[in-house]
Amino acid sequence: MSNADYSLLWPRAEKRDRAMSERTRRVYDLLARIYPLSTYFFHSTAHKQALEASGIEDGMRVLEVATGSGEMFRRLIRANPAGQTIGLDLSPKMAARTQRVARRKFPKATAVCQAVDARLMPFRDEQFDAVVCCYLLELLSAHDIQVVLRELHRVLKPQGTFTLVLIGEHTQLFNQAYRVCGRLAPAFWGRQVERGAPELLNRAGFKIVADDQLRQGFYPSRVICARR
Repeated sequence: MSNADYSLLWPRAEKRDRAMSERTRRVYDLLARIYPLSTYFFHSTAHKQALEASGIEDGMRVLEVATGSGEMFRRLIRANPAGQTIGLDLSPKMAARTQRVARRKFPKATAVCQAVDARLMPFRDEQFDAVVCCYLLELLSAHDIQVVLRELHRVLKPQGTFTLVLIGEHTQLFNQAYRVCGRLAPAFWGRQVERGAPELLNRAGFKIVADDQLRQGFYPSRVICARR
């Protein structure tokens, strides 16, 4: 296919990605009140491992992208009470809930969570000591994954740490069930992308320094820590 042919397809792909993003935003707005249950039962073990792997120290400037219901965001604030913790989520209701709970639990902390599209973040280059991202890439198109990883690389300081949590693919029965769920509700479940993540990180300019697989009940996760 020639470059001219690709230029004709690009607007169509961009329109598809916008539609996918909008469906995801609507779904997570609807689930904002009950989503903490999912985090508690399936994600909390991976969140704990991600915090340990990140090397976050008090006084840093830390960014979490895709805060969801805020469980990981609160872990980051506890680890960084004298620093600045920023959270982003595509869903305005998720972001508002995360902000509300964080203010109640940590009234003296410098912590802000806002509704922002991770594909175009409102930060200057090299602003953060550490970036954390949990269970986001599964909800993005292949093109948007590359866009988001480039943005995360851009806002991270040289030698800063990027900790990524993904839905694991090392349990065959879970994989089969997840594919079914993904077909039934793609805007919520997305699709597994864990196996291709190391190559994607390398392409975006990250160097992997730690890589762990774990399970919480039947739910597998993978925690990757990389440096800029």
